[in-house]
Amino acid sequence: MINATQGVEDMASKHNNIRNTTVIAVKHNGKIAMGADGQVTLGNSIILKKGARKIQRLYKGSVLAGFAGSTADAFSLLERFESKLEEFRGQLKRAAVELAKEWRTNKIFQRLEALLVVADKQNVFIISGSGDVIEPDDGIAAVGSGGAYALAAARALVRNTNMEAKEIVKEALNIASEICVYTNSEIIIEEI
Repeated sequence: MINATQGVEDMASKHNNIRNTTVIAVKHNGKIAMGADGQVTLGNSIILKKGARKIQRLYKGSVLAGFAGSTADAFSLLERFESKLEEFRGQLKRAAVELAKEWRTNKIFQRLEALLVVADKQNVFIISGSGDVIEPDDGIAAVGSGGAYALAAARALVRNTNMEAKEIVKEALNIASEICVYTNSEIIIEEI
């Protein structure tokens, strides 16, 4: 497991084509909220769907998982991650590390183009195919084309408002949707 400041540039360069959505998780005031926009884009110019669900509740509703990237690849990874959660009885860190190891070493998985954000009541992680399991220093993780915009907005909101985690996620995604053409304002949010 690495800290958020280590390896982020490397992960971004390996996944620079992951631009199909925005997912953000915020751990704040004892709650974790995760949200994503609903836009599904084909290529650079076609919006196929505006209300896709990119956040899933896993392991008896105690874990949230969101994805950015190729939808088919992300669903494959979500299924594999869910099996790791079952195998390790809901231990998020262990399941995340084991998925990252398998993703990095399995030749079929290595071709998958997606990033996952996963969270339970204590932890938030970004999992990548290069074997990274990144735990953000501030409890805020974002991926996808609008991820940097949502991350910046969420950090500003955490520092300068009394908003709750769910409200921060919603506003950060709304801000990202105003900037990123691959992100819309059809937002789905889950909280644990």
